[in-house]
Amino acid sequence: MKNPGFNFQSTYTELPNIFFSKVKPSIVEKPNLIIFNQELSDELKLNFLGINSQDKASFFSGNLVLPNMKTFSQAYSGHQFGHFTNLGDGRAIMLGEHIISNDKRVDIQLKGAGLTPYSRQGDGKAALGPMLREYIVSEAMHYLKIPTTRSLSVVKTGEKVYREFPMEGAMLTRVASSHIRVGTFQFALITQNLKNLENLINYTINRHYPYIKNSKQKYFDLLKILVKKQVELIAHWMRVGFIHGVMNTDNMTLSGETIDYGPCAFLDDYKGSKVFSSIDFQGRYSFENQPLMAKWNLARLAETFLPLMQDDIDKNKKKAEKIIQSFSELFNKKWLNMMRNKLGLLKEKKEDQKLILDLLKLMESNSDDYTNTFNDLSDFNNLNKTQYQSFNFKDWIARWKKRRDEENLSIEKSFLLMKKNNPYIIPRNHNIEMIIDEANKDNFTPLYEMHKILKNPYERTEKAEKFTLQPRENEKVLKTFCGT
Repeated sequence: MKNPGFNFQSTYTELPNIFFSKVKPSIVEKPNLIIFNQELSDELKLNFLGINSQDKASFFSGNLVLPNMKTFSQAYSGHQFGHFTNLGDGRAIMLGEHIISNDKRVDIQLKGAGLTPYSRQGDGKAALGPMLREYIVSEAMHYLKIPTTRSLSVVKTGEKVYREFPMEGAMLTRVASSHIRVGTFQFALITQNLKNLENLINYTINRHYPYIKNSKQKYFDLLKILVKKQVELIAHWMRVGFIHGVMNTDNMTLSGETIDYGPCAFLDDYKGSKVFSSIDFQGRYSFENQPLMAKWNLARLAETFLPLMQDDIDKNKKKAEKIIQSFSELFNKKWLNMMRNKLGLLKEKKEDQKLILDLLKLMESNSDDYTNTFNDLSDFNNLNKTQYQSFNFKDWIARWKKRRDEENLSIEKSFLLMKKNNPYIIPRNHNIEMIIDEANKDNFTPLYEMHKILKNPYERTEKAEKFTLQPRENEKVLKTFCGT
């Protein structure tokens, strides 16, 4: 196969060898390309014209390796549900860093590519369902304007993978600004070699934040940047009702992108303590706990920086703690402004927090749909629905209208602000499950239809309307799974 334009480098492998292992993807039996992201391919400045589907499938399954590829898997550690352990890419293999332009590079990674030195008891493979889930949700997040890894393709491998029962094997091509995680720094720390930590921090700064590399306070500057990036990211998650499900330290990137779409899900009916992940028994990563967990992860990251700041350890520790503590105030301010925008408000008023919390309490007590409620509020005609006719909801609507009248915005502009911040379409859990069920029967039409619709999540069209429907009782998804 001719090179479609991949310009690979592997600067990550210039780090000490302990951070990675050179490994090649496993050869699969009968690769078959299921979906290919042409828009993302164009953004990456690739050109697959003249390359047949069989060669495409061979490349995106790892069967075909280009001459300039130095494939490897990354080592890292992580707190998984609060418990520290050594990890690493147990089923993911990096093809390299694709250079898009002088100042932009992205990792190209195959997920489900076979055994690596970090596979532990796993088989290194992936099933079709979880790979399609990641493709759908990561692309939806991109079009919802939320920082995220992207998905370039999904290939069926022609093999069976064995979990509770035999499943169709598959491989996903993931594109990310990088795969450097909090867990990567935790791994560097436990090597007990300060040079490893220093190399990793300098590499991360040079790759993502070169404008601070000459700062005398660069470690603190980096921590401040990452706090702000996580505030922004988690506020976006809360805006659209997204529940990550596995906010372990190995799933928080230093680039600020959402990564790892295992047991993720979106809220249907609103409940702050909602959990979908089948292994989150204590509700650690519930919807409302996500800001707290992001702050906790950042504290674990700060712990890895401190050994490099020995000149005045007590002073530096207090300074790092102050930066971490700033997360709460920054997030609360960001969250309030985000929720104001969802309600068509711009001015900051003290009573807004109560107004917002009262709405969420109403939604929870009524089991109201999170996405649809905010969409209904942006059109007075929708407020005639039965669910808004209770005394409590009527009273809240009256308070909200009075508050909105205090703005310098016309009703039209207020509604426009709401429609920019409240998606009409989200990848609802029951629709994803339906797509996976059909895909396992070799029917990919629902996948292609939903992929197309999700590209315009803020547009209210007739074609999109069916994707706004709440699940019927027998369609409700109560648990989601990691897929490992």
